[in-house]
Amino acid sequence: MGTNNIVFLENLEWFDDTGKELVHRLPQKGSGEIKYGAQLTVRESQAGVFFYQGKAIDAFGSGRHTLKTANIPILTKILSLPWGLTSPLRAEVYFVNIKVFTNLKWGTRDPVAFKDSELGLIRLRAFGVFNLQVMQPVLFINSLVGTQGMYTTREIEEYLNRVIVSRFNDYMGETIDSILNLPARYEELSEGMVKRLRKDFSSFGLGLTHLYVNAITPPPEVQKAIDDRSRMGVFEDMNKLMQMKAAMAMEKASEAEGGAGPGMGMGLGLMMPAMFSQYFSGAQHQSRQPGTQQEISCPDCNKPIPPDAKFCPFCGHQQLVFKQCTKCGKNLTPSAKFCSRCGHPTEEKPKPKFCSKCGSENVAESTFCNQCGEKL
Repeated sequence: MGTNNIVFLENLEWFDDTGKELVHRLPQKGSGEIKYGAQLTVRESQAGVFFYQGKAIDAFGSGRHTLKTANIPILTKILSLPWGLTSPLRAEVYFVNIKVFTNLKWGTRDPVAFKDSELGLIRLRAFGVFNLQVMQPVLFINSLVGTQGMYTTREIEEYLNRVIVSRFNDYMGETIDSILNLPARYEELSEGMVKRLRKDFSSFGLGLTHLYVNAITPPPEVQKAIDDRSRMGVFEDMNKLMQMKAAMAMEKASEAEGGAGPGMGMGLGLMMPAMFSQYFSGAQHQSRQPGTQQEISCPDCNKPIPPDAKFCPFCGHQQLVFKQCTKCGKNLTPSAKFCSRCGHPTEEKPKPKFCSKCGSENVAESTFCNQCGEKL
């Protein structure tokens, strides 16, 4: 009766039919009996992570692997059982999809507060898309999948959205003084957000390849102020704006039938080119260079390394990350209780920040409150 739930695994492989699954576990529930000498097939866009007794033992790149002591040296210790090398392993295998997942959505569920230097406290909505890739499969499973059960992009998107919105609010508060100057700075915002968020994503073993800001929408009355300011930007001061409006009124009058309309139209036809040539002669078009995809480099020496390398060929730094110190980012061994660099406890998780003014909860390391805009 007790053997009904046991799954004997001899050939382990997985293909993602949905295109949205980040991690797939074999077996899906409990632990399976993986026979000694079983075949593990890892596809080109995947990585295989072998778990035994709840701990990540090793990671495999693309190809066909035979689960023997020659391929996995640690199995020699695991298989030191009364049954010898004929005993099956009660373990699990996680297949991690390491392709780039595109067009993931981010945005503010509720308007975030922003202190504008000219307009005062206003609330903004923002949304866009981002591209995601698993860079460290073992660290990703240990930090997100193992604790929160996130297996698909839909399940992880909501959590990452909170992180992005929090960093967006911080970046806006530190770099933008007024949203009246915002429309021309979308590209700058996108690039700055990517640099700011890569540290957050890397702590989960993830890579942020691209992030785009599609729109930042203030309240209607603020949008009208921005439209007025953008129209005024063509002119040096309000006097020239009034001159333009007067010229437009005269042009309309010249189109009217009778009176002095035809004469005024001829005069304006000669005057208009000289009036506006000085304002538009200096316009220049700036070309945008497409963003480059994130390169894989060693975190210690920053030199490029092969995607499937377990150690850096230049400095020997271990690339297979099991977990990282939450304080200094040092790569830690699976059983470490304290960081070998700074002594920080490894089990301690970052605590959320609470605003002293409104009491709202914010993501750890936030600088500005998402609800009231107050500096934390």
